[in-house]
Amino acid sequence: VMRFCQSFMGELFRHIGANTDVPAGDIGVGGREIGYMFGIYKKIKNIFEGVLTGKGLEYGGSLIRPEATGYGCVYFTREMLLARGVNDGFKNKNVTISGSGNVAQYSTEKVLELGGKVLTLSDSSGSIYDPDGIDKDKLAWVMELKNVRRGRIKEYVDKFTNAQYFAGKRPWMLGKFDIALPSATQNEINLEEATYLVNNGVLAVGEGANMPTEPDAMDHFIENGVSFGLGKAANAGGVAVSGLEMSQNSLRYSWTREEVDQRLHNIMKSIHKNAYETSERFGVKGNYVVGANIAGFLKIARAMTAQGVV
Repeated sequence: VMRFCQSFMGELFRHIGANTDVPAGDIGVGGREIGYMFGIYKKIKNIFEGVLTGKGLEYGGSLIRPEATGYGCVYFTREMLLARGVNDGFKNKNVTISGSGNVAQYSTEKVLELGGKVLTLSDSSGSIYDPDGIDKDKLAWVMELKNVRRGRIKEYVDKFTNAQYFAGKRPWMLGKFDIALPSATQNEINLEEATYLVNNGVLAVGEGANMPTEPDAMDHFIENGVSFGLGKAANAGGVAVSGLEMSQNSLRYSWTREEVDQRLHNIMKSIHKNAYETSERFGVKGNYVVGANIAGFLKIARAMTAQGVV
């Protein structure tokens, strides 16, 4: 893995830089791979700069970066709940989360902090449903299972015997949920599952993964008044804290965990406000798909127009 990363950066270094393009990790590219690539970039260029994000804390990384996508998704979803008059947000809400990796783990952590009850997690082999809820101790066990032992989520029911494991099943149709946070992979909610969630009173869906909802399922949510936070808005927390990591690198300074978390929270509130107000301005109040797409397009179009034909 190290040699592959070094070879890859041996070509990529020509096209990136702190003021040119700053890559970040994604599925299969975590702290280990970022470290290998950053190390060889520094050797080739003979310079320290914030050219990659998701770095380790020892060499220019940011606190809250691992948590950022999950935390940000929960912050955005909470803003959607508040906008529809659910003033207590996640408090006492039943939440279904897919996945059991980084985004799912930290979404669960933040939901618990805000008073919600997480009932499900999953991986590529199946899903678990815990009627007692996944509390902080159980979450810590899942983190050890997934991050250290690299085990499968089905092992959860051996440890916590009140839970059930459903092989080959996704979690959306395993119970009655107020909030759904798809946090695993692309195309993981289809129309049948969306219909089940709607019929059982789901209030909001926040996409922690990239494009996890199939188009007809997304339409069904919106047509039935579900607050639907599409990925380009709801899971922007990771990119946001990558930007904060770049800022800290430029300053040669590290913010505290609380400072980064507060900045992330404010960014997600701002993204929600922009998408919501844009949807209202264009006659589809509360349609975050329309609002986020138009708001994003207008921001880019205005910048391009201002800079001329280049």
